[in-house]
Amino acid sequence: MALLIYTDGSCRGNPGPGGWAWFEPESKAYDSGGEPMTTNQRMELLAVLEALTSHQGDLNIRSDSTYVVNCFRQGWWKKWESNGFRTSKGDPVANSDLWRPLLDQALHSGRQVSFEWVKGHSTDPHNNRVDVLAQEAARQF
Repeated sequence: MALLIYTDGSCRGNPGPGGWAWFEPESKAYDSGGEPMTTNQRMELLAVLEALTSHQGDLNIRSDSTYVVNCFRQGWWKKWESNGFRTSKGDPVANSDLWRPLLDQALHSGRQVSFEWVKGHSTDPHNNRVDVLAQEAARQF
């Protein structure tokens, strides 16, 4: 059975100081961090990457980021990989420095990783918890 992990990214200004966090409800384990000048999208990606590198085995990542979830649900990564991480217009894929290791961990590490979208700032207490952790990390800068 896959381990459930919530992830979230936060940014105070975009760009601005940002934070990322993951939370694992079963054990109540979590981690967070941030950067002094970043974007919300980068923090969303970093939250997932940190969760993936911090855990072994099959994972179910639950995120309120459509940017992250839709990449996997809609298979954006397939075109990126086949185009050398270029968009259909020939531009480099945004945040490819994070997408590349994230995709490697999620798709090519010999484990099953699934992604679920959860509505942000809503009634899911675990999503709300990871949101608070990411915001707290962003306030460190």
